[in-house]
Amino acid sequence: MKKTILSAAAILAVGVTSASAADLAAKVYTKAPPVAAFDPWDIAFGAGVMSDYVFRGITQSNHNPSVTAYFEPRYNVTKDLQLYVGTSFESISFPNRAAAEVDIYGGIRPTFGAFAFDFGVWGYLYPGGKCAEGVLTGGVAGGGVCPVGFDTNYISNGNVLKKDVSFFEGYAKVNWTVNDMFTIGANEYYTPSYLNSGAWGNYASVTAKVVAPSTFFGASGVGSYVSGEFGRQWLGTSDSFYGTTVASPTGGGPFPAGIKYKDYNTWNIGVGFTYKVFTLDLRYSDTDLSKADCNAFTSDYTASPSGDFSPINPSGVGSKWCGATFIAKLSADVTLQSNLK
Repeated sequence: MKKTILSAAAILAVGVTSASAADLAAKVYTKAPPVAAFDPWDIAFGAGVMSDYVFRGITQSNHNPSVTAYFEPRYNVTKDLQLYVGTSFESISFPNRAAAEVDIYGGIRPTFGAFAFDFGVWGYLYPGGKCAEGVLTGGVAGGGVCPVGFDTNYISNGNVLKKDVSFFEGYAKVNWTVNDMFTIGANEYYTPSYLNSGAWGNYASVTAKVVAPSTFFGASGVGSYVSGEFGRQWLGTSDSFYGTTVASPTGGGPFPAGIKYKDYNTWNIGVGFTYKVFTLDLRYSDTDLSKADCNAFTSDYTASPSGDFSPINPSGVGSKWCGATFIAKLSADVTLQSNLK
């Protein structure tokens, strides 16, 4: 009888032990991976070199190569709301001898689903400029708008430009990501005094970009895209610094109080190739400005007598700064969160 009881107890003990082990195994949990803490700060920066610095269809570098760089700290309030400030630099060649454009900007970028907005203010600074005006035969000051002396840059073709052409614009942008390949956008910029000329400026444009599938170049890591923009620049009337007291052979003028700059259309289309942080962009750009109206707007120091007249350009001097041009740009763009962490 004792043996029977002991055997039963032993079997019960083994059963209990097995059940406890099974229960213990069932309660072993795998620890969840730690959730990365949200870091709101980010920095974007980059640099590039281009064969021609073209801004809204008009060369800023006299159709010569230009270098550029930028630095942009960002603060992500949420994943859909970003605040940012930034500065950028471009080498230029202006009639007043300003050799650099220094930009300071800031704004806010809210995102709603497939729509990414951007609102801000952009300041364009052009340090180192001198008042520029034309000369008559023998080097006598001809414009009468700049002080006579070493602080004036004399231009042989008679054009004039202020010493300081710095200005600012407010802007609003939106991009709609239709799908992984196709994006379209719209942009609006406004300034009360474009290039400090006294003439208001309003620029609006539409953009489109098509990105090739990531397998287009196989496993090389090279990406590509095609993009384009069509824009229109509206311009007001300048102040008296740019006025003309001479009537144009086409029937315009004189306009001693200032000239009404010609509104114009501009467009560009190009193809780009990307590899890691590098982009090679090849682009064609053009405007519908005549050589005469281009000269009146830009004060191009390389413009020459060509028989190009318009109501606001009685000189017959024409500029090629607003015509068709090809731009090749190689750039590198890095963000702290995406590329350096």
